[in-house]
Amino acid sequence: MLDIAFAKASLPESGALVLPLAEEDLGGALMGEWDRLLGGSLARGAAAAEFKGRKGQATTLYAPGGGLSRLVLVGLGKREALDAAGAEVAGGNAVAALGREALASIDTRAIGGWAGAAADVALGAVLRAWRFDRYRTTEKPEDKPRLAGVKVLCEDPHAAKAEWASRRAIAEGVFLTRELVSEPANILNPPEFADRLRKLEKLGVEVEVFGQKDLEKLGFGSMLCVSQGSAQPPRMVVMRWNGTDSKKKDSQPIAFIGKGVTFDTGGISIKPAAGMEDMKWDMAGAGTVAGLMMALAGRKAKVDVVGLVGLVENMPSGTAVRPGDVVTSYSGQTIEVINTDAEGRLVLADVLSYCKKRFDPAFMVNLATLTGAIIVALGNEHAGLFSNDEGLAARIQEAGKSVGELAWRMPLGEAYDRAIKSDIADMKNVGGGRAGGSITAAQFLQRFVDGCPWAHLDIAGVAWGGKDQPTVPKGATAWGVRLLDRLVAEHHEGRNVEAPAPAAEPEAAVSGVGSESPAILAEGGAASDASIAEPVAPPAPARAARPATRRPRR
Repeated sequence: MLDIAFAKASLPESGALVLPLAEEDLGGALMGEWDRLLGGSLARGAAAAEFKGRKGQATTLYAPGGGLSRLVLVGLGKREALDAAGAEVAGGNAVAALGREALASIDTRAIGGWAGAAADVALGAVLRAWRFDRYRTTEKPEDKPRLAGVKVLCEDPHAAKAEWASRRAIAEGVFLTRELVSEPANILNPPEFADRLRKLEKLGVEVEVFGQKDLEKLGFGSMLCVSQGSAQPPRMVVMRWNGTDSKKKDSQPIAFIGKGVTFDTGGISIKPAAGMEDMKWDMAGAGTVAGLMMALAGRKAKVDVVGLVGLVENMPSGTAVRPGDVVTSYSGQTIEVINTDAEGRLVLADVLSYCKKRFDPAFMVNLATLTGAIIVALGNEHAGLFSNDEGLAARIQEAGKSVGELAWRMPLGEAYDRAIKSDIADMKNVGGGRAGGSITAAQFLQRFVDGCPWAHLDIAGVAWGGKDQPTVPKGATAWGVRLLDRLVAEHHEGRNVEAPAPAAEPEAAVSGVGSESPAILAEGGAASDASIAEPVAPPAPARAARPATRRPRR
């Protein structure tokens, strides 16, 4: 992670200086202060570059004097619209503009009005500076980033450092998710994924790993049918963070569940070859749950949370599940497998049922790169949100707005549920045809929550980005880690996160925009099917096998 320090404002002896300014700050006292220190070069350079302070605008002045190698002006836009998300964007844009600099200072005194403004800038900087370069062995030195540290200049460094502690923990959770989602599938198979999650025990998270035999004894017929064509054995991992030290027998945790298909060929219903390499990140839901648990434990969240992930690989082989097979889920309900590429819902079905029966949570939220149809409906700016609870849905949407991870409420209903009625079993795993594919997938999942307040986030369009964004480099976005952390912090820790209210028209800070082959994620259909499906108009949004080393508790 980028090294962050906080200090009083002073002219750096060397390196780069970043000066974020709102439109109203041009020619103001802060700009005048730096202009005097730099012998008038700031005002002349800003005028020559026609810097106006517009949101997202960045101008670099080289060798401006005072020993600086460069001075970067970053626009904040209108001051009245500036919020925490805008401060993060400023930090991210600063890092993007610093180029080959090794050290830089960012003067955040023009950003304020809420506690933690300087720490928000720092968070944006570290989120943008992240890079997955584990497998780069021949990269030239001049192509490698040099930025190692940022000094954040502010009025109260001590207070800023205190605010930074929780944000750093959140950033570390985001980075875990990005790393997991970026790994190739020949490295991150289900056993390896489970092994990495054991490392969360160092933060105080209780980790249980269920192996093949454990899952067979539990009766996870729905999940196991997905993995039976692969040489890689399945895993289910249960992670528990007990932040309240509650001894009450009737204490209910909150639960987050993630789909973890470490590679998805589609099985016998095989996907087209083009873009199939993207299916290494069909485990992004599980990656998000892992990152969330790390963030909550890292900042010592005063809440009881359980995170469960179902980890499988979906491959075609002589032992693979066939279209037309009938399997029995952990809940006892039977499923006719019509399409083996509709595998994520089969994994989640058993994990959701198990979570409800064992933990009886206050609510459950699952995340999954579930359908290409959600991309047809919502593009890459919003995740699809389905829920049986109005209050939970509204809280998720508001939390998403506050961190720039947007979710759009989609419908559920009896008419859609009838579409997954089977002629020979309790249900089938896909609806009839292309219409409403994301909705019928959600209806399938709802059959396994047993009345528990529940929300399903279809993150197929936002889990991976095809181009750089202010706080998210191209690649794994870790969409959902910050949203769910904010949901927990605002509603389940007995306190409110201190931050300005989100703008009325929020922009997505994290999205999957630019992904080249997102529709291949469609469960139950080929990419070509998803690309021509008619989107449903959404309603207005509401406010080598390693056995388990730890035996699971029954």
